[in-house]
Amino acid sequence: MPSSSFAGSFSTPKLNVAIDTGNPFLNVTVDGFLKIGTVAATKSLAEEAYHIVKGGNFSTPKMKHALKKMCKEGAYWGTVAGLYVGMEYGMERVRGTRDWKNAMLGGALTGALISAATNKDKDKIVIDAIAGGAIATASTFINCVI
Repeated sequence: MPSSSFAGSFSTPKLNVAIDTGNPFLNVTVDGFLKIGTVAATKSLAEEAYHIVKGGNFSTPKMKHALKKMCKEGAYWGTVAGLYVGMEYGMERVRGTRDWKNAMLGGALTGALISAATNKDKDKIVIDAIAGGAIATASTFINCVI
């Protein structure tokens, strides 16, 4: 019985942009902002392009709205990511060790700070801190398993 097989590999292109501010804390924060901000902006662009094509309306106001949403999403998620990466790095430097606890504390502080900046409800801030810590910790554990 004839059979065939395919052998090969697939690799994704890598693009690293390094901005050296002279401070390691700022370097990781800016790096996190740029990487996640770019992903969020690209996601927003894809969503808006879908809605524009689906609606068949290629007007200038639609394009301006898409650009504004792209910038807003990129800035928001970039800020959250930059803050988290900076907090995690700070925890590593303060504690003198690199483990999952840095992710938990960095996520909790990031969740609390972002929540405090957007609302005044103390219970919501605590819940967001718990969620941030849990998500960051789970992400770290998943990265270790994979």
